[in-house]
Formats: sequence, C-alpha cells, structure tokens
Amino acid sequence: MPEFDFRAPRLFVDVPLGVGQTVELDRNQSNYLGNVLRLAAGDTVLAFNGRDGEWRAQISGRKRADTLTISAQTRAQDRLPDIAYVFAPLKHARLDYMVQKAVEMGAARLQPVLTRYTQVSRVNGDRMRGNVIEAAEQCGIISLAEVAEPVTLERFLSQRAPERLLVFCDEAAEVADPVQALQAAKVANAGIDVLIGPEGGFAEEERALLLHQPTILRLALGPRILRADTAGVAALALVQAALGDWGRLG
Repeated sequence: MPEFDFRAPRLFVDVPLGVGQTVELDRNQSNYLGNVLRLAAGDTVLAFNGRDGEWRAQISGRKRADTLTISAQTRAQDRLPDIAYVFAPLKHARLDYMVQKAVEMGAARLQPVLTRYTQVSRVNGDRMRGNVIEAAEQCGIISLAEVAEPVTLERFLSQRAPERLLVFCDEAAEVADPVQALQAAKVANAGIDVLIGPEGGFAEEERALLLHQPTILRLALGPRILRADTAGVAALALVQAALGDWGRLG
C-alpha cells in the first residue's frame, strides 16, 4: 500500500501541476479551505489533478485562501485497474452513494445504463463527477474515474469490446462460490465490466441478450437478494480481490 499522509487536507485542481506552479482557487475552494477547514496563509494541503500525481502546496492570501503554490511531489501518478462499473442508476442520495463507493473500490469508469426497470430516466452527470472528486479527495485517490453518459443496455452491449470480461451479477444465477468463479475466468488483460441491474431485476429479453454476450461470467452474489447499491460494493470487492489490484499490482 502506498505511503500517504492521511491527516493532510486534499484538493482537486483541474490545472497542470509542477514545482513552482501557482494555482488560482475558485470561490468554493477558497471557502472550503478557509471557512470549513479553518486553514490560512502558510498552511499546506495536498493537490492533485488526476494526471500529474499528488503535490504538496502552500496556501497564500491575505483575507482568504486565494492561491496555492506547488512545492514538491508527494506521489507519482498511478493508474486504476481497467474495471468499469456498469449500473442502472438509482435516485438521489443512493446514486451519490453508489458513485462514491465505486470510486473508493477502484473503478476506472462509471457507465450508467438504462433498462426496462431502471428507476430513473435522467442522470445528472455533473453531480456524479462531483461525487467522484469528493470521494477521491477524501480517500487519497489520485486517478479520477471517468463518468460516461447514460446509454440503453442494448446500446452498451452493442458497443463494448467483446474481449472484455462481462461480470453479469444476476439474482437468478445459481448460487456458487463467486471468488472461485472469478478466479477461473479468463480476462486476457482486456478489462472487466461489472454489471449491476435495477432493483426490479432484468427483463427476460434483457437477460437473454446478456447471456448471449461473448466472454461473460454470470455471477450470484450470495444466498440473499441485495439492494442495488449494496450489490455494487459486493461485486466490486469480489472482482478486485480475485482479478483486480487487491491481490496484485493493477
């Protein structure tokens, strides 16, 4: 596990980072540092942009935090394992939770898919991206997950690379050892798509379409039916433990 200062505040800034670089803070960032964290000129934070690693930075400003001055790199840029979290979106706070937990679990891409029984038809991409950044700031993550635009399940399946492993989490699948099933799967360094459906389940025609996909692993997540947000965490934990960067370098 990389060494890292858990006590230092972290801030995402969408500008290039390097020694001596000055970063202008927007009003929300200034308010967060000054009024929420009670930091002032001369205090330090850790800054990252998802591209250039993590850097130590000093706050400047007379009345409020106005700028950061980048001083030294604390961690080089890393790379997330090639795992896409593909999910039927939920409403409001539960969607926020799903996004945050997927980021914490190391997903590199978040792909909302619309199915027959999906609870919502509109997804706020900006809100999802905000949750990605917040989770990364709080959890020491320096590679940001990509947030994709919502597509129908049929379109997603028609556009995905067929050599990628599709982990189809299906409540109708036979209950077996999921870790053993994942370890036996062939990934071939092509990446993994972890699919979690809506709480109403998949329609029969959707399940039939899924089962005809190449490179598919139909997986049961234990003997109990899980809510969609819980299922996402469980599935990503299993995939990371068996095939991801929990047991080896990503």
